Amino acid sequence: MRFDEITAPRPTPESLAADAAEVATLLDSGAREEAVAKWDAQRRRTDTWSALVHLRFAQDTTSPEAKAAREYADALSPVATGHEVDIKRRLIDDPDRPGVEALVTPHVLRLWETDITTFDPVIAADLEEESKLSARYTELLASASFEIGGTKVNLSGLAPYAESNDREMRHRAESLRWAFFEKNGAELDAIYDALVKLRHGMALKLGDESFTPLAYRRMRRVDYDAADVARYRDQVAEHVVPLVGRLLEARRQEFGWDKLRYWDEALVDPAGNPAPIGDHDTLVAAAQTMFDRMDPRLAEFYRMMEAGGFLDLKNRPGKAGGGFCTSFPTVGAPFIFANFNGTHHDIGVFTHEMGHAFQCWESRHQKGVDQLWPTMEACEIHSMGLEFLTHPQIGLLVGDAAAGRFRRMHLITSLAFLPYGVCVDHFQHEVFANPGATPEERHAIWKRLEARYMPWSDYGDIAYLAKGGRWQAKHHIYNSPFYYIDYTLALCCALQFWARSRRDPKGALDAYVALCERGGSAAFQDLVRSAGLVSPFSAGALEEVVREAEGALGL
Repeated sequence: MRFDEITAPRPTPESLAADAAEVATLLDSGAREEAVAKWDAQRRRTDTWSALVHLRFAQDTTSPEAKAAREYADALSPVATGHEVDIKRRLIDDPDRPGVEALVTPHVLRLWETDITTFDPVIAADLEEESKLSARYTELLASASFEIGGTKVNLSGLAPYAESNDREMRHRAESLRWAFFEKNGAELDAIYDALVKLRHGMALKLGDESFTPLAYRRMRRVDYDAADVARYRDQVAEHVVPLVGRLLEARRQEFGWDKLRYWDEALVDPAGNPAPIGDHDTLVAAAQTMFDRMDPRLAEFYRMMEAGGFLDLKNRPGKAGGGFCTSFPTVGAPFIFANFNGTHHDIGVFTHEMGHAFQCWESRHQKGVDQLWPTMEACEIHSMGLEFLTHPQIGLLVGDAAAGRFRRMHLITSLAFLPYGVCVDHFQHEVFANPGATPEERHAIWKRLEARYMPWSDYGDIAYLAKGGRWQAKHHIYNSPFYYIDYTLALCCALQFWARSRRDPKGALDAYVALCERGGSAAFQDLVRSAGLVSPFSAGALEEVVREAEGALGL
């Protein structure tokens, strides 16, 4: 299989209507099984086309053709969603519920019951506008360009300088980064203000008092709610924030700094953060050996991905920032997108997105497109879990001499991520509880929450950070509202895989692969329990993994 051979027909409003009418005719005739199969095939084609369009835009945000194609897809998306909702509603209302459940599973019906509450034709234009605003944010950040160290780089390219052993270089890198955000602050505020008001308006049109409950339903969260998440954030504040504070104070003393500034936080190792053993090509080749040693299932899958052109990992001008995994459900294959920059983040994003991709591949035989992927917090267990399960072979990517240092750094940065992750989530809950807040008031909200979850933050002379602007660099806040807590929930589970792998490497990996195979066949907490893990919402789950981490770090 090769990526460049994957195609999908470009749908139109007329073709989507014809497809939906064909399914409706089959349902009218009583051919329910045939109707569901036909509809599933239609959705796979449309999803594959949409994935190709959005991937090509991310690969080159400066391309007029790619931008136009994305805008067309964004305009068509509400049309496709409208037809999907109509068919889902018909199946939900079918008087033979046991028959429908036998065909698509009770879990999928529960997802559909959630889905139909998130769309009405009255918000179709709003959804298109939401996509346009999100695209504008992505384009704006992709346009950033900096001169540093005699080189021109984008935001992703600043990372090596932000982790330099030279403190002045780290300060310069962060000063440049946040000068860009300050320069574009008014537009960033305007984009987000428009998104907040637009999303709040959609919620009101759908009968909600605020966007938050609608956002939870859009994320298909069927087995927990905002109160569960709030209690989880409290657990992070109680058990993780003090630990991270201790780790940072120990680092300050070890380096001999008078104060630990924001630009010091990225430098974890006194010998310098371990970096990949070589460039893109070297890392891609070494990864094959790593997966060969880990497990034949992972090895065969990675060989297919690399040979088939399903990896786009090099950083380049005009390319969207960050990393992600997308998929083409007509063929069952995933695609990994990233921006290598020569730091340990290359290894992190690569193993992370490989976890997503491997799950997608292992669950490609699940019955129905709704079961190919689980909800996002479960998806992130696969990605973060693989980050930790590669630890025994990580020397192949960073060199044997640096392997132990990398494992320690990865554990420390993972723990340090938890407070930031829940701060991002708490911020969004407060923003949408106060949709009429001014941009200045939103910055004040961030500052207040930052003081709770990251009290060590010292921004020195970087004024834009000091006034509460740090959240504007997090694209999830703009483009994927309420997503970010999913990483922290999954990390609690991934750390459990890590703890198990320290005692039983093969058992942990087998349980991981089995979880990947289940795809989206169950709700989040059911999937967690099926893998022998403890739900993050259970009392003591976070405390237990923190205790394991403290032991591994010798605290």
